[in-house]
Amino acid sequence: MAQDFAWLHRGTVEIFPQPLPQSSNAESENESLEKLLETTERPLRIKFGIDPTGTDIHLGHSIPVRKLRAFQDAGHTAILLIGDFTARVGDPTGKSQTRRQLTEEEVKKNAQTYIDQVRPILDFDTPGRLEIRYNSEWLGKLDLGKILELLSTMTVGQMLAKEGFAERYKKENPIYLHEFLYPLMQGYDSVALEADVELGGTDQKFNLAVGRDLQRHFGQKPQFCLLLPILIGTDGEQKMSKSLNNYVALPEHPASKYQKLQGIPDSLLKQYFELLTDLPLDKLPENPREQQYLLAREVVRQYHGEKAVKEAEAAAKSGGKEGEIPEFSLAQLEFPAKLFYILNVSGLCKSSGEGRRKIQEGGVRLSGDRITDIDTTFKQVSELQGQVLQVGKKKFIKLVG
Repeated sequence: MAQDFAWLHRGTVEIFPQPLPQSSNAESENESLEKLLETTERPLRIKFGIDPTGTDIHLGHSIPVRKLRAFQDAGHTAILLIGDFTARVGDPTGKSQTRRQLTEEEVKKNAQTYIDQVRPILDFDTPGRLEIRYNSEWLGKLDLGKILELLSTMTVGQMLAKEGFAERYKKENPIYLHEFLYPLMQGYDSVALEADVELGGTDQKFNLAVGRDLQRHFGQKPQFCLLLPILIGTDGEQKMSKSLNNYVALPEHPASKYQKLQGIPDSLLKQYFELLTDLPLDKLPENPREQQYLLAREVVRQYHGEKAVKEAEAAAKSGGKEGEIPEFSLAQLEFPAKLFYILNVSGLCKSSGEGRRKIQEGGVRLSGDRITDIDTTFKQVSELQGQVLQVGKKKFIKLVG
């Protein structure tokens, strides 16, 4: 019987290659990802790579991780690739200038936080369902001869065709040679892992295609590539991003998650349900306000459980206004203001000394981002406006002007 691949196509923008009608090419004529899934006699190896360039993941990053879980549930092996080597270079995709190169220690620390944050999504328990790999295993061992072989597979013209590089070249912004290596390193990851399928955002199409080319070069069967959309942020306009403060972080307090999600624009609801939940899209409430509440409850439940949903709903009601959490007015502060002082004045800590201690222990988060520097200082109100300050698991406030 033909399998139902609704899970495969839900939220998927593109799968390539696709078989061409009446093609004489064996790969195109006989193979599609659906056919491979139906006929394979072994679990397929499904790769998703993430570079630990920061400390926290937001809901936009969760989309390919959720698709990884769907492949796990279908009986296949998810490979969560931690790009601890590539993170030290930085993916140039979509960047108008060279990214700062991270230290090995920074990358190692970030990597552990990433693994902790995806635990609610992936199946870590079923034998054979998950591999966690680090690309320093093979990239750190490449000698000059192998690097030259990789470089010989692509021309400068092909590299400059990559979105981002072309713009920077046109504007005469510097492009450093190590940045040209990034797509080749990501592609070589697929060779080292013998990936059957690679997942990525629509902005990663070039890099995923390089993986196919390198697998073919090294005598492997080229992987299928599955592209997923970039999530629009809570502002309803631009992609979800920390720098734009329109994001919902995975480790964010449940009440903060709930507050943000039950207030997103109506225009985003269908996309959020499709990409962030498994709920049937044809059975959602007709009323947009009810959809917002359902979305907020479902996402909080996924990451924190039913008890957290009830607590988040209770916190929203106790704020005095529907859908809000306790607030603290920044007008009570003089800027610049130290974080430990804010913790004291806001009542989250009994003293500035306790505030320092909580920061050092890693128990303080600002909109999901852990802060560990006791000297953290904010110069003006705009740096904190609308953010959620959290101490431990149960103390949190929304900062307002």
